[in-house]
Amino acid sequence: MEEFFSESLGISGEAFRIIILPLLIFFARILDVSINTIRIIFVMGGRRGTSTILGFFESLIWLLAIGQIFQHIDNVYSYIAYPAGFAAGIYVGMLIEEKLAYGKVVVRLITQEPLAPLLQFLKERDWRYSFVDAESARGQEQLLFCVIKRESLPVLLNQFSMNYPNGFYTIESVKSANETGILTEEAPRRWPGSWLASIKRK
Repeated sequence: MEEFFSESLGISGEAFRIIILPLLIFFARILDVSINTIRIIFVMGGRRGTSTILGFFESLIWLLAIGQIFQHIDNVYSYIAYPAGFAAGIYVGMLIEEKLAYGKVVVRLITQEPLAPLLQFLKERDWRYSFVDAESARGQEQLLFCVIKRESLPVLLNQFSMNYPNGFYTIESVKSANETGILTEEAPRRWPGSWLASIKRK
């Protein structure tokens, strides 16, 4: 690789060692860690084929990056670029995951406030839900279950913040959902991503 940059692009060996190689390793790590994030999303969604293909490219990019480090074992800049790319890849992967909004999530809300406004909101959007009366240390409460697309989650959470500021809710990813009562809905055949497991209490 060093010969290519020196002979074809006229870059000196010193510039390649200090600038070009660390940058290549840095961006390779960002790419492979980002792919790893997306692969995990699809693994959780049961997308075996897509996950396998992503795993192949993830390993290939990692192998190329680590190979360059071993070829230039005395280049200290590579040892800085490698973990820096890994850290940046985690951040980029999280951004990608937020944008993809893949799959469905189950939302559970526990509140002492009346559910009527929320139920009307859910009915208007034809979102599946169920609720039951419950009892806790705080007294009588209501427990609502709702399964929605991940991309719709911000809209629902906005309703929670406006109408149930003291409510307790949890959010978990759903691998599959039984929509008809007979057949299980498989993960949609499209490209996006999501895993989410969060919990909030005010």
